[in-house]
Amino acid sequence: MLVHGFADLAQAWQPVADLLAPHGHVIAPDLRGHGDSDWITGGGYYHFMDYVADLDDVITRFAKQRVILVGHSMGGSISGYYAGTRPERLTGLVLVEGLGPPDQAEADGPTRTAMWIDAWKKTRRQPAKTLASLEEAAKRLRKNDHLLGEEQAAMLASIGTRPVDDGFAWKHDPLHNTFGPYVYRAATAHKFWQRIACPVVIVDGAESRLNLAADERARRRASFANHRHVTIPGAGHAVPRHQPGALVTEILSLVS
Repeated sequence: MLVHGFADLAQAWQPVADLLAPHGHVIAPDLRGHGDSDWITGGGYYHFMDYVADLDDVITRFAKQRVILVGHSMGGSISGYYAGTRPERLTGLVLVEGLGPPDQAEADGPTRTAMWIDAWKKTRRQPAKTLASLEEAAKRLRKNDHLLGEEQAAMLASIGTRPVDDGFAWKHDPLHNTFGPYVYRAATAHKFWQRIACPVVIVDGAESRLNLAADERARRRASFANHRHVTIPGAGHAVPRHQPGALVTEILSLVS
């Protein structure tokens, strides 16, 4: 089960999925409000534990008896919460740059709530920002990913956008670009991580510019009772894009 990150989509896993396919049943869902999944309507919002509940549904409906869960970035946070919620369901867990963002506990409170309400209302009132062309979309992807090549950027721009009247728009709901009402608390994540029973592989990209500081990553890794830490050369934050073969090797290390 491959779980993508923020503002990404299932198809971005294609190189990894192709390499894994001979070894098992590969499932890569679009998270709610991402890719081709429906957007929340009627005043709803994307609360983080909704993703965990969705993942529970997908695994219950489609997964086989033995499940290796792989989460990248935000998908790693989701996967870690799921693994602690249903520890009996997994035979392996791979967290790819997925130990969560910096702790935000001190930012909790009424100011955060007010910011969330205001941003939520503003986003729903305004039309989504558009891109003039797929070339512009590819350029933006490369701006945010220094290891992304032109050909791969063009492919990701094509699958990650939808045509609109005046150009193209990203497939994910613009509401994802707002801060949610609940802050990230590392202490809460720790409660989930310490319940994980299966072997865990924690993967970092050697050239990542979006990961936590090394000492904080080490503190968080200590929450996992049975884990192995791997750093993949030639990969930034988007390890599945940059080094799919090396990542698949680590995933298959959990297959016995």
